[in-house]
Amino acid sequence: MLVADTHSAPHADAATHIAAQNPTHILHAGDIGDLSVLNKLERLANVTAVRGNIDVHAPDLPDVITIDVRDGDGPLVKLLLVHIAVYGPKLRAEIALLARDEGASIVVCGHSHVPFMGRDKGLVIINPGSIGPRRFQLPILFATMDISRKGISMQHVSCETGLRWEP
Repeated sequence: MLVADTHSAPHADAATHIAAQNPTHILHAGDIGDLSVLNKLERLANVTAVRGNIDVHAPDLPDVITIDVRDGDGPLVKLLLVHIAVYGPKLRAEIALLARDEGASIVVCGHSHVPFMGRDKGLVIINPGSIGPRRFQLPILFATMDISRKGISMQHVSCETGLRWEP
């Protein structure tokens, strides 16, 4: 499960719709705001979070985390979790370099509030959007990521309806 940009105020239905997905782990891509948001998410699943640009009050949170996703047979994929990673649809050069240095093939990010899945510089990029207060006319979303030996599937889900969201 991927979330970002809660800004202290996740959508009122976010927890219900996230719980309905039965997550095993939640990755928060920064701009958490009040850290009690993480405590509430931890009631649903284990949480790993990075600091966003508004999270100056959270010096103990890392700016970047590399996550090895494994199953009983060994490694499946390596993710790079960071708050700011793209400029428009393009991966920032320093993030691409870091992902390659860490052996990551997927970059999970937040910051823009714009839901996005794509490829750039040979890496997969996913921004789940924001589950916090609406920004401009953007939807309020999180993303699911299912990883297995058969492959990886990702989708955006609306916090307002609980249904799959597509642009």
